[in-house]
Amino acid sequence: MRWSAAMSRALYGPNGFFVSGAGPAGHFRTSANASPVLAAAVLRLLTRVDAALGQPPRLDFVDVGAGRGELLTGVLAVAPTALRDRLRPVAVEVAPRPPFLPAEIDWQEALPDRVTGLMIATEWLDNVPLDVVAGDRYVEVDPVSGAERPGEPIEAADAAWLDRWWPSLLCTPEGSTGSGATGAPRQGAEQGAAHADAGHGAARAGAEKGAPHAGAEQGAPPAGAEQGAPPAGAEQGAAHAGAEQGEPRREVGRARDEAWAGAVAAVERGLAVAVDYGHLLDARPFDGTLAGYQAGRQVAPVPDGSRDVTAHVAIDAVALAGSTVARRAYTLMTQRQALKALGADGGRPPISLAGSDPAGYVRALAAASAAAELMTPGGLGDHWWLLQPVGIDDWTWDDGRHAGSP
Repeated sequence: MRWSAAMSRALYGPNGFFVSGAGPAGHFRTSANASPVLAAAVLRLLTRVDAALGQPPRLDFVDVGAGRGELLTGVLAVAPTALRDRLRPVAVEVAPRPPFLPAEIDWQEALPDRVTGLMIATEWLDNVPLDVVAGDRYVEVDPVSGAERPGEPIEAADAAWLDRWWPSLLCTPEGSTGSGATGAPRQGAEQGAAHADAGHGAARAGAEKGAPHAGAEQGAPPAGAEQGAPPAGAEQGAAHAGAEQGEPRREVGRARDEAWAGAVAAVERGLAVAVDYGHLLDARPFDGTLAGYQAGRQVAPVPDGSRDVTAHVAIDAVALAGSTVARRAYTLMTQRQALKALGADGGRPPISLAGSDPAGYVRALAAASAAAELMTPGGLGDHWWLLQPVGIDDWTWDDGRHAGSP
């Protein structure tokens, strides 16, 4: 079957990875479950949105792909009473509602309508199923073994998306920097983004979802891996379609564009935010980014339901799709930039504090360490933050990192 169908069944089917078991937090660390720092930063962002909306009687706070509700629970824990009394927290997730969740969190499988407030999707788009192509054909995969073979010719709509957002002429082994590719788009409406200090689209590796392999900037294998060896846990005999012919593998992100456009369309007034790892037009990886993660390790992306199967997001394509729906410019920046603008600080506290207030120094050091985990270049700090305002006339991002128009 094609990869999109295999991913859908493996991740969201009756016994899928996100539906049964411990969920993502049992297998790897994400920004949402890394520390309370993200919750504090999101609360500051929510407060800004609330002010821009004129403090409505009900303020929606929607987490798309909520996992086990970690982010919503964290924000509720630190929200002031005056805000919490007006807050309507909604978790959008296919997994059953966890028994420990605060009662005020609404748990549902579908996006709510007419959102007024903040909608955030933290590492959701990377799990929206997509198709993989090699040359001019889809790649088909055996959901049990992970073995691949060439499939049917690419359909017209997908071919058009690839021509626009992932043309094969940009895919060369020499020019690609691998799944941890870096690069910023050029200024212009067609590209849809201009941003200062553009960072990396990082790959997941090990227990930290979002950290690139050692040497990823040069397309190198993980540290200690033998050249040409499959990822840890890869099943023997799994064929890699396109590898023998030296053809680039490309991932069709059209379904992600549509998913993000649908999320933005659900916001009547407020802000839609996507947080994910990804790549840009001038740094698409030659061999694609499809990967599997299980129990804190990178494994072969076998779509059997036992592991996460993910691929990086073509974040510039997604951004343009959302801004077209909203008819408003978007902002694109790295997580490091976003959290810094929202008050997070990964710097060590002054050592003098250890003498005057030892307990305070320990607390400050712990907070700085937690922030640093989310902001470190080459790790979670390289995630993209895509901010799309909808129906807010006076919305601005304080540090001026604004980007594209539809």
